[in-house]
Amino acid sequence: MRRGFERFLLLPILAVVLASAWLKPLEIAASHQVDAGLKRALVSFATARALNAIISVVQGTDVSVEPAGVGIKFAPGQALRPINDLVAQFAELMLAASVSFGVMKVLLGMGSHWAVSVLLSLFALAWFGLRWRGREAPVWLARILLVLLLVRFAVPLVTLGSDALFRKFLDGDYAASQNAIDGNTAQLATLSLPPSDAGAGMGERIKGWWSKNVDLSARIEKLKQVASLLTEHIVKLIVIFLMQTLVMPLLLFWALYRVGKAVLDPPPGARKQCA
Repeated sequence: MRRGFERFLLLPILAVVLASAWLKPLEIAASHQVDAGLKRALVSFATARALNAIISVVQGTDVSVEPAGVGIKFAPGQALRPINDLVAQFAELMLAASVSFGVMKVLLGMGSHWAVSVLLSLFALAWFGLRWRGREAPVWLARILLVLLLVRFAVPLVTLGSDALFRKFLDGDYAASQNAIDGNTAQLATLSLPPSDAGAGMGERIKGWWSKNVDLSARIEKLKQVASLLTEHIVKLIVIFLMQTLVMPLLLFWALYRVGKAVLDPPPGARKQCA
């Protein structure tokens, strides 16, 4: 009775594994999700570079004022130095996230190669044949089959799983933080670069803008407020991309490995007989 139930269960599983190995339904869906993730990372990277360029120019601009006839030179943009360091690190992380998605794309292609499907089919049929006859598969056969299953299906399954978790728990935070950074970047540019004097260079425009402003302390305080908002949303985006490209893939891969090992590895008693 137990053997008949096992056969009834293993046969459709074998059919699904072989069909998925050759028809590649998972790779098609996973490839679309990788492309979407790569696009998000590149958008955030471009935003970080644009923000870094604006802050760097503002930070390096000196302003001369003459209260009571005494000349004073200072750099109000230095208030943005901490956020500029964070933005530079953020840009590097977004570049790393983009590379991570690119690597996943390459691994999808490697895992779906016909040679991997041929080897997987042969070892899966051998393992299934032994179990069909009520025998335990040797340890080496089960382990090779496990490796081939991970090579063939781990990357697409991890990709789809990570994307599903992203859409369920992180998508809203990503959209809100990305929009907030875009808005704050535009506000920072407005504070630093007025629409007048379009023919002047960026440095001259910033310097003229600060020199004409009678309330420098208020403007510096406004810059600090914008920088504080940028910091909050940049940290959120860093967490989101780390979760999607590192934490969730590792957890899902570990879960797949544990499930596959539990299913394919023979029990200890049978393992001694097969050794």
